[in-house]
Amino acid sequence: KLYAASDSVYANAPAIYTIDATQTPAVITAKTIVTRGGNPAQKLDIEGLAIDGDGGFWLASEGDPAKLVPNAVYRVNDKGEIKQEIALPAELYGKESRFGFEGITTIGEGDELTLVLAVQREWKDDPKGQVKILAYKPKAKEWSAVRYPLDAVESGWMGLSEITASNGALYIIERDNQIGGNAKAKNIYSVSLDAFKPAKLDGELPLVEKVLVRDLIPDLKAATNGYVVDKVEGFAIDADGNAFVVTDNDGVDDSSGETLFLKLGNIAASN
Repeated sequence: KLYAASDSVYANAPAIYTIDATQTPAVITAKTIVTRGGNPAQKLDIEGLAIDGDGGFWLASEGDPAKLVPNAVYRVNDKGEIKQEIALPAELYGKESRFGFEGITTIGEGDELTLVLAVQREWKDDPKGQVKILAYKPKAKEWSAVRYPLDAVESGWMGLSEITASNGALYIIERDNQIGGNAKAKNIYSVSLDAFKPAKLDGELPLVEKVLVRDLIPDLKAATNGYVVDKVEGFAIDADGNAFVVTDNDGVDDSSGETLFLKLGNIAASN
Protein backbone atom coordinates (compact mmCIF):
# COMPACT_ATOMS: atom_id res chain seq x y z
CA LYS A 1 0.00 0.00 0.00
CA LEU A 2 1.40 3.35 -1.10
CA TYR A 3 0.18 6.92 -0.90
CA ALA A 4 0.38 9.85 -3.29
CA ALA A 5 -1.08 13.36 -3.47
CA SER A 6 -2.41 15.78 -6.06
CA ASP A 7 -0.76 19.15 -6.42
CA SER A 8 -2.10 22.62 -7.25
CA VAL A 9 -3.67 21.45 -10.53
CA TYR A 10 -6.53 20.30 -8.27
CA ALA A 11 -6.33 23.36 -6.04
CA ASN A 12 -10.04 23.24 -5.15
CA ALA A 13 -9.91 19.59 -4.07
CA PRO A 14 -6.43 18.64 -2.79
CA ALA A 15 -6.34 14.92 -2.15
CA ILE A 16 -4.37 11.96 -0.85
CA TYR A 17 -4.62 8.79 -2.92
CA THR A 18 -4.24 5.22 -1.66
CA ILE A 19 -2.51 2.93 -4.15
CA ASP A 20 -2.52 -0.86 -4.34
CA ALA A 21 0.92 -1.57 -5.83
CA THR A 22 0.52 -5.35 -5.74
CA GLN A 23 -1.42 -5.19 -9.01
CA THR A 24 -0.08 -4.44 -12.48
CA PRO A 25 -0.91 -1.78 -13.38
CA ALA A 26 -1.15 -0.35 -9.87
CA VAL A 27 -4.64 0.77 -8.85
CA ILE A 28 -5.85 3.82 -6.93
CA THR A 29 -8.24 2.38 -4.34
CA ALA A 30 -9.22 5.46 -2.32
CA LYS A 31 -9.20 9.26 -2.47
CA THR A 32 -9.19 11.42 0.65
CA ILE A 33 -9.85 15.16 0.27
CA VAL A 34 -7.68 17.37 2.49
CA THR A 35 -9.96 19.70 4.43
CA ARG A 36 -9.76 22.73 6.70
CA GLY A 37 -12.77 23.53 8.83
CA GLY A 38 -14.91 21.00 6.98
CA ASN A 39 -14.18 22.38 3.50
CA PRO A 40 -11.56 21.44 0.89
CA ALA A 41 -8.39 23.23 1.98
CA GLN A 42 -7.29 26.23 -0.09
CA LYS A 43 -3.79 27.59 -0.75
CA LEU A 44 -2.22 24.12 -0.92
CA ASP A 45 0.23 22.68 -3.42
CA ILE A 46 0.96 19.25 -1.97
CA GLU A 47 4.33 18.03 -3.26
CA GLY A 48 5.22 15.44 -0.63
CA LEU A 49 3.71 13.31 2.08
CA ALA A 50 4.83 10.92 4.82
CA ILE A 51 2.79 8.73 7.13
CA ASP A 52 2.70 10.02 10.73
CA GLY A 53 2.35 6.64 12.47
CA ASP A 54 -1.13 7.45 13.79
CA GLY A 55 -3.12 6.86 10.63
CA GLY A 56 -2.54 10.35 9.27
CA PHE A 57 0.08 12.15 7.25
CA TRP A 58 2.61 14.95 7.22
CA LEU A 59 2.17 17.00 4.04
CA ALA A 60 4.71 19.30 2.40
CA SER A 61 3.06 22.14 0.50
CA GLU A 62 5.10 24.14 -1.98
CA GLY A 63 4.71 27.87 -1.75
CA ASP A 64 4.50 30.62 -4.32
CA PRO A 65 4.87 34.12 -2.83
CA ALA A 66 3.31 35.70 -5.93
CA LYS A 67 0.12 33.72 -5.32
CA LEU A 68 0.20 34.15 -1.53
CA VAL A 69 0.66 30.39 -1.12
CA PRO A 70 3.05 29.61 1.75
CA ASN A 71 5.70 26.91 1.98
CA ALA A 72 4.32 24.99 4.94
CA VAL A 73 3.92 21.60 6.59
CA TYR A 74 0.49 20.26 7.50
CA ARG A 75 -0.48 17.31 9.65
CA VAL A 76 -3.75 15.66 8.69
CA ASN A 77 -5.65 12.80 10.28
CA ASP A 78 -6.97 9.70 8.54
CA LYS A 79 -9.99 11.68 7.30
CA GLY A 80 -7.77 14.31 5.68
CA GLU A 81 -8.62 17.00 8.24
CA ILE A 82 -5.80 19.47 8.88
CA LYS A 83 -4.92 19.28 12.58
CA GLN A 84 -1.61 21.15 12.63
CA GLU A 85 0.06 23.80 10.48
CA ILE A 86 3.80 24.52 10.59
CA ALA A 87 4.97 27.71 8.91
CA LEU A 88 8.42 28.64 7.67
CA PRO A 89 10.68 29.95 10.44
CA ALA A 90 11.40 33.67 10.62
CA GLU A 91 14.98 33.08 9.39
CA LEU A 92 13.64 32.01 5.98
CA TYR A 93 10.82 34.52 5.45
CA GLY A 94 11.41 36.58 2.33
CA LYS A 95 14.16 34.26 1.12
CA GLU A 96 11.96 31.61 -0.47
CA SER A 97 10.98 31.36 -4.14
CA ARG A 98 8.18 29.59 -5.98
CA PHE A 99 10.49 26.56 -6.19
CA GLY A 100 9.95 25.42 -2.63
CA PHE A 101 9.08 22.27 -0.69
CA GLU A 102 9.16 19.20 -2.93
CA GLY A 103 9.23 16.27 -0.55
CA ILE A 104 8.98 15.25 3.09
CA THR A 105 10.08 12.23 5.11
CA THR A 106 10.57 11.39 8.78
CA ILE A 107 13.50 10.13 10.80
CA GLY A 108 13.69 9.28 14.49
CA GLU A 109 10.75 8.80 16.80
CA GLY A 110 9.18 10.13 19.98
CA ASP A 111 10.67 13.42 21.12
CA GLU A 112 13.40 13.03 18.49
CA LEU A 113 11.00 12.68 15.57
CA THR A 114 12.32 14.89 12.79
CA LEU A 115 10.62 15.99 9.60
CA VAL A 116 13.06 16.29 6.70
CA LEU A 117 12.09 18.44 3.71
CA ALA A 118 13.68 18.86 0.30
CA VAL A 119 13.68 22.34 -1.24
CA GLN A 120 13.57 22.19 -5.02
CA ARG A 121 15.92 25.01 -6.09
CA GLU A 122 18.20 27.65 -4.63
CA TRP A 123 16.57 30.32 -2.49
CA LYS A 124 17.88 33.86 -2.15
CA ASP A 125 20.29 32.96 0.66
CA ASP A 126 21.76 29.86 -1.04
CA PRO A 127 25.05 29.67 -2.94
CA LYS A 128 24.60 28.89 -6.63
CA GLY A 129 24.34 25.15 -7.18
CA GLN A 130 23.34 24.35 -3.59
CA VAL A 131 19.88 23.80 -2.14
CA LYS A 132 18.62 23.29 1.39
CA ILE A 133 17.41 20.14 3.01
CA LEU A 134 15.48 21.36 6.04
CA ALA A 135 14.87 19.53 9.30
CA TYR A 136 12.14 20.26 11.86
CA LYS A 137 11.55 18.67 15.25
CA PRO A 138 7.84 19.03 16.12
CA LYS A 139 8.38 18.40 19.84
CA ALA A 140 11.07 21.05 20.27
CA LYS A 141 9.74 23.27 17.45
CA GLU A 142 13.30 23.61 16.18
CA TRP A 143 14.41 24.18 12.57
CA SER A 144 17.82 23.32 11.13
CA ALA A 145 19.26 22.53 7.70
CA VAL A 146 22.10 21.26 5.54
CA ARG A 147 23.11 22.22 2.02
CA TYR A 148 22.94 19.74 -0.83
CA PRO A 149 25.18 20.10 -3.92
CA LEU A 150 23.39 20.00 -7.26
CA ASP A 151 24.99 18.53 -10.36
CA ALA A 152 25.96 20.96 -13.09
CA VAL A 153 23.28 21.52 -15.71
CA GLU A 154 23.75 21.58 -19.49
CA SER A 155 20.48 23.38 -20.17
CA GLY A 156 17.50 24.49 -18.11
CA TRP A 157 17.86 23.96 -14.37
CA MET A 158 18.56 21.25 -11.79
CA GLY A 159 16.56 20.67 -8.64
CA LEU A 160 15.26 18.22 -6.06
CA SER A 161 11.90 16.50 -6.46
CA GLU A 162 11.54 14.07 -3.57
CA ILE A 163 13.14 12.71 -0.40
CA THR A 164 12.59 9.38 1.40
CA ALA A 165 14.36 7.94 4.44
CA SER A 166 15.15 4.21 4.32
CA ASN A 167 17.89 1.77 5.25
CA GLY A 168 20.05 4.33 7.07
CA ALA A 169 19.99 6.91 4.29
CA LEU A 170 18.04 9.72 2.73
CA TYR A 171 17.15 8.88 -0.87
CA ILE A 172 16.74 12.00 -3.00
CA ILE A 173 15.48 12.54 -6.53
CA GLU A 174 17.56 15.12 -8.38
CA ARG A 175 16.57 16.02 -11.93
CA ASP A 176 16.85 18.55 -14.70
CA ASN A 177 13.72 20.07 -16.21
CA GLN A 178 14.34 18.75 -19.71
CA ILE A 179 12.41 16.26 -21.86
CA GLY A 180 13.13 13.82 -24.67
CA GLY A 181 16.67 13.88 -26.03
CA ASN A 182 17.53 17.00 -24.00
CA ALA A 183 16.99 15.18 -20.69
CA LYS A 184 20.34 14.33 -19.14
CA ALA A 185 19.70 13.95 -15.40
CA LYS A 186 16.93 12.03 -13.66
CA ASN A 187 18.78 10.47 -10.74
CA ILE A 188 18.34 8.94 -7.31
CA TYR A 189 21.10 9.90 -4.86
CA SER A 190 21.60 8.87 -1.26
CA VAL A 191 22.91 10.80 1.74
CA SER A 192 23.96 8.74 4.74
CA LEU A 193 21.95 9.48 7.88
CA ASP A 194 25.17 9.12 9.88
CA ALA A 195 26.49 12.16 8.01
CA PHE A 196 23.23 14.11 8.11
CA LYS A 197 23.98 16.73 10.79
CA PRO A 198 21.74 19.74 10.19
CA ALA A 199 22.80 23.04 11.79
CA LYS A 200 20.84 26.03 13.05
CA LEU A 201 19.58 28.36 10.35
CA ASP A 202 21.34 31.43 11.70
CA GLY A 203 24.81 29.95 11.15
CA GLU A 204 26.89 28.20 8.50
CA LEU A 205 25.13 25.17 7.06
CA PRO A 206 27.14 21.98 6.41
CA LEU A 207 27.39 20.62 2.86
CA VAL A 208 26.44 16.94 2.62
CA GLU A 209 28.02 14.33 0.38
CA LYS A 210 25.85 12.32 -1.97
CA VAL A 211 26.19 8.95 -3.70
CA LEU A 212 24.55 8.04 -7.00
CA VAL A 213 22.13 5.15 -6.49
CA ARG A 214 20.33 4.94 -9.83
CA ASP A 215 20.13 6.70 -13.15
CA LEU A 216 16.41 6.74 -13.98
CA ILE A 217 16.72 7.67 -17.64
CA PRO A 218 16.96 4.02 -18.80
CA ASP A 219 13.85 3.21 -16.73
CA LEU A 220 11.96 6.15 -18.23
CA LYS A 221 13.01 5.20 -21.76
CA ALA A 222 11.92 1.61 -21.23
CA ALA A 223 8.50 2.76 -20.03
CA THR A 224 7.82 4.93 -23.08
CA ASN A 225 9.83 3.19 -25.82
CA GLY A 226 12.46 5.90 -25.76
CA TYR A 227 10.88 9.23 -24.77
CA VAL A 228 12.05 10.75 -21.47
CA VAL A 229 9.42 12.72 -19.55
CA ASP A 230 10.40 15.60 -17.31
CA LYS A 231 8.85 15.43 -13.89
CA VAL A 232 9.96 12.48 -11.81
CA GLU A 233 8.34 13.79 -8.64
CA GLY A 234 7.24 10.87 -6.46
CA PHE A 235 9.38 8.21 -4.84
CA ALA A 236 8.85 5.63 -2.11
CA ILE A 237 10.59 2.58 -0.67
CA ASP A 238 8.45 -0.10 0.95
CA ALA A 239 9.29 -2.22 4.00
CA ASP A 240 11.04 -4.80 1.82
CA GLY A 241 13.27 -2.20 0.17
CA ASN A 242 11.37 -2.11 -3.12
CA ALA A 243 11.38 1.31 -4.76
CA PHE A 244 8.58 2.99 -6.71
CA VAL A 245 8.65 6.13 -8.84
CA VAL A 246 5.78 8.21 -10.21
CA THR A 247 5.83 11.16 -12.58
CA ASP A 248 3.76 14.36 -12.56
CA ASN A 249 1.87 15.06 -15.79
CA ASP A 250 1.07 18.71 -14.90
CA GLY A 251 -2.63 18.05 -15.34
CA VAL A 252 -1.99 17.52 -19.08
CA ASP A 253 -1.21 21.23 -19.53
CA ASP A 254 1.52 21.25 -22.19
CA SER A 255 2.10 17.58 -21.37
CA SER A 256 1.49 14.24 -23.04
CA GLY A 257 -0.91 13.42 -20.22
CA GLU A 258 0.81 10.20 -19.21
CA THR A 259 1.59 9.47 -15.58
CA LEU A 260 4.28 6.82 -15.31
CA PHE A 261 4.33 4.51 -12.29
CA LEU A 262 7.58 2.54 -12.19
CA LYS A 263 8.47 -0.43 -10.00
CA LEU A 264 12.26 -0.42 -9.64
CA GLY A 265 12.73 -3.43 -7.37
CA ASN A 266 15.06 -3.45 -4.38
CA ILE A 267 17.58 -0.62 -4.66
CA ALA A 268 18.30 -0.20 -0.94
CA ALA A 269 20.00 -3.53 -0.34
CA SER A 270 23.03 -2.70 -2.47
CA ASN A 271 23.59 0.84 -1.21
